[in-house]
Amino acid sequence: MSTFNGIMVEFPLLRVDFFRSHSDRPAPLACFLSHIHSDHLAGLESFRSPFLYCSAATKELLLQLERFPCRINLAKGILEARIQTYRHLKNLLKPLPLDTPVTLELEPGNNLQVTLLDANHCPGAVMFLFEGGGKSVLYTGDIRSEPWHVNALTRNPSMVEYSYGLKTLDTIYLDTSFTDDIHFQTKAEGLQELLHKVSQYPPETVFHFQAWTYGYEDVWVALSKFLKSKIHVDKYKMRVYRALVAKDSNTKFGSQFHMHPVAPALVGFMCGNTQHEGCLTSDQNVRLHSCEKGDYCKRVQNGPVVWIQPIIAHLPNGEDLAELGIGGGGEDFKRDAELDYFSAGYINDFLETMSDLDDIPDALQESVRKFLLEAANNGRNASLNLDISSFGEQNETMLANAIQAIAKKSQFQRETKLAVERDERLKALPRLITFPYSRHASYPELCHLVSALKPLDVWPCTVSPIEWFKNDISINRLFGQHCRGTTFRHDILMDELREDHESSQSQSQHDTQQTNISFEVPMMTENLAEEEVRHAVTETSGLQIVPGEPQLAKDGPNDLECTPELGLEQWAPTVLRKRDYAEYEADLKRDVDYRDVIRESQDSEVSELALDVRLTAFQAMLANTGNGEWQEIGLLSTCEEERVLGDR
Repeated sequence: MSTFNGIMVEFPLLRVDFFRSHSDRPAPLACFLSHIHSDHLAGLESFRSPFLYCSAATKELLLQLERFPCRINLAKGILEARIQTYRHLKNLLKPLPLDTPVTLELEPGNNLQVTLLDANHCPGAVMFLFEGGGKSVLYTGDIRSEPWHVNALTRNPSMVEYSYGLKTLDTIYLDTSFTDDIHFQTKAEGLQELLHKVSQYPPETVFHFQAWTYGYEDVWVALSKFLKSKIHVDKYKMRVYRALVAKDSNTKFGSQFHMHPVAPALVGFMCGNTQHEGCLTSDQNVRLHSCEKGDYCKRVQNGPVVWIQPIIAHLPNGEDLAELGIGGGGEDFKRDAELDYFSAGYINDFLETMSDLDDIPDALQESVRKFLLEAANNGRNASLNLDISSFGEQNETMLANAIQAIAKKSQFQRETKLAVERDERLKALPRLITFPYSRHASYPELCHLVSALKPLDVWPCTVSPIEWFKNDISINRLFGQHCRGTTFRHDILMDELREDHESSQSQSQHDTQQTNISFEVPMMTENLAEEEVRHAVTETSGLQIVPGEPQLAKDGPNDLECTPELGLEQWAPTVLRKRDYAEYEADLKRDVDYRDVIRESQDSEVSELALDVRLTAFQAMLANTGNGEWQEIGLLSTCEEERVLGDR
């Protein structure tokens, strides 16, 4: 799941894949969207300006998206009209062609050249090559950098000067969803395995492919061709993909325009006066199905059905690495349950109340703390990896049910693995077929990409600070040998955070009045009794899971009035003594090293949860380095008693 805050140091007046406001920064001059997975759409539901640039396929798909409750209620006749979540962006979305350098005038005298490059992730997904003002960066978004894809990228006319050393990229903003040194099977190898497995079933077997998000379209095409059967999909999927085909309305038999290469294979095309059908169909009497959970057709409901489920990869130890929602998809096909974005000020109240209950296990408390803080720090809604259709007619539930789901299916356990039964009986004709088909690059693939382009720096777009500290992960260790530069901005940031964390740990040992929250958060396990989970939340609950617009927790503070916006909209509760504001403001106006400013402003007793607030502050400071004129950054509130700063 992306944690990128949308800001590139080299181009501070742009925003990419994150559209919530930054109170300490001016409004962007242009915004860019790499693809339509929900973890890249943060804030887009209320986006009003400026122009938003993307690929043609992304524009058409985005305008068709509907939230799960809306489309289900429409199918049931409860709603009389479609509610397209991002329809208000119709006049703001500006599609750009792929592989074509385009010059955009951001303001008089300020031009930017941008090139869209295929990301090998899902329909419409692109990378952005930004060039201007003597700077150049590559933002990958989500990417699967298989060997063939990297080779094609290095031969692209827009990238040749970088791949052959004539120019050097300042930074690659990289999809670091996976940093473990594990080999992933290629997509082609995964398809070969899938087709081999389905070929062993009798001809009358009915299959259901659980495509819960975008990015598996090639699997549909391969299965349909191999089994000589069309694939039944629900009306929503069919409507979304048909949007990828446009037609000249001036003539009856005018030319068709396909927004993505896979579109004609999915929904058909015109050849002369003849319409050729694609592999997707509304006919239920076929062998292959991919209709939506909660809206299964009768053929699937009545069964029997063999389920097809993609995984990430086969591991060397014989186990399989399961696909647990990395890369979004919560608001695409199957609507996952989510905690709406809210401030950590309220989280602190919730955690303090929970800590007062003696009969709640420490492991459970720490796991809940980690989950809620990660949700706030990312600035995005936090997926619970639980299909929201299981919540019943009202499509909402109390936090008790959500935490039960977290206890069983925690998506933050990166090492979670799917145990595949290998006994001889299931090997013959299992009811579940798995095959490797990762839509994100493995670590070896990322190394291949970085080595081919040799940038000065790499900035990770998916980071868990706790995990990186725990496993001693750094950009230098991951990609240093593949870069031309030797200094990495993200490592400087993490070193400072680690130093402050160690200092705060030492102080907290002598502070009996400070809240004792361990930095090492035990992972939630499935052996926790459900009664314990239910009691933990029943006693402290007030939060609700809602599928729609952000909603304040029951009886909670109004974060719009009581809580100031941080520069990157990340929150964490702290207890500390602040410097005098006049001194703070004077330091900002002087040419002061940003590390000294941070140390001086936090030289008192700090709880360990202040780590994420410091991350926000450091990122805001780093954005100012190298830009010439220092941009003033507003005071960050890290004290529960000082949330209201309106009189300052």
